Amino acid sequence: MDDEKVQDQQNQSPGGSDVDEEITAEGAAFVHGDPLQDSTGPPDSDSKVEMLHEHVKKQLIKEGHGQKPTKYSTCFLHYRAWTKSTQHKFEDTWNEQRPVELIIGKEKTEMTGLAIGVSSMTAGERCLLHVGWQLAYGKEGSFSFPNVPPKADVSYEVELIGFDETREGKARGDMTVEERIGTADRRKMEGNNLFKEDKLDEAMQQYEMAIAYMGDDFMFQLFGKYRDMALAVKNPCHLNMAACLIKLKRYEEAIGQCSIVLAEEETNVKALFRRGKAKSELGQTDAAREDFLKAGKYAPEDKAIVKELRLLAEHDKAVYQKQKEMYKGIYGKRPEPKKEINQKKNLVAVIWLWIISLFRRFFKPEKRRVD
Repeated sequence: MDDEKVQDQQNQSPGGSDVDEEITAEGAAFVHGDPLQDSTGPPDSDSKVEMLHEHVKKQLIKEGHGQKPTKYSTCFLHYRAWTKSTQHKFEDTWNEQRPVELIIGKEKTEMTGLAIGVSSMTAGERCLLHVGWQLAYGKEGSFSFPNVPPKADVSYEVELIGFDETREGKARGDMTVEERIGTADRRKMEGNNLFKEDKLDEAMQQYEMAIAYMGDDFMFQLFGKYRDMALAVKNPCHLNMAACLIKLKRYEEAIGQCSIVLAEEETNVKALFRRGKAKSELGQTDAAREDFLKAGKYAPEDKAIVKELRLLAEHDKAVYQKQKEMYKGIYGKRPEPKKEINQKKNLVAVIWLWIISLFRRFFKPEKRRVD
């Protein structure tokens, strides 16, 4: 099946494909693998301590894959940072939902230790870095943002999303609009290929890197055809992330990805359908029905939407029957009147009527004669 036919089928049927554009088969936060859990301090790691530099030590949390970035590679990463002495967290890019761009060899002075750690990582890898103050915020520290005291050793929890190899170390801000959109589109295509191989975590890494090129600061500057071009890459990446997250049963995050698309395009049928699917899996049946009905308004012939609405109706019926049985068990079944009791009542009534008729017959008062 060629790409054009696949795209036509997907445009007609939001339930017919998991990933937009090249793939035919049954993603708020940027995430990979197991959802990250925030804590009051750096995570514990039992792995062996690796000395990368006199002032940089590394402990592995989760293995990655592929090659390591080289000098001038443009790396995209998430991290949390704590001052080692006080365990004060002073930065968290996961909360900001925006990956950090770091070019190896062109990093800021305070990021030197972090860059050394990142250059030892592979895509998808997560690790714990211990950086001495000499390769962090230095003797003076930082009194603006982030607020780091003088001579503070720093602990980083880092995840390398991925990187682009570029000889000149070209940052996103130095690219033309066409270059950024083209780079993002290539990442999206690579993500789709990984999805075909059922490598969901790796696919999400590619989608997130594509989205990183389409950041809010960039989108805010675009108008007309350039904005349309960018959204044609960005929105499918969010929808593809949602498809991966639904497969991984991470429904809350899938809802977040769909909501990002719907903020830009409230009539997007695939976003409504996938958000409805995630809400349905969470048991949010009323909210799911609302999304499915809205999707059905724009795609009334779609069989997948009709199927999901039918499943919700069957679910509601089953819940009603279950509640009915439960209440019956609590209050008990209303007793049926016994047949013998009814017969006795009828006999008593007949006897009373017979007594009354005899009384009227023998004790009938005489009428007074009136002259």
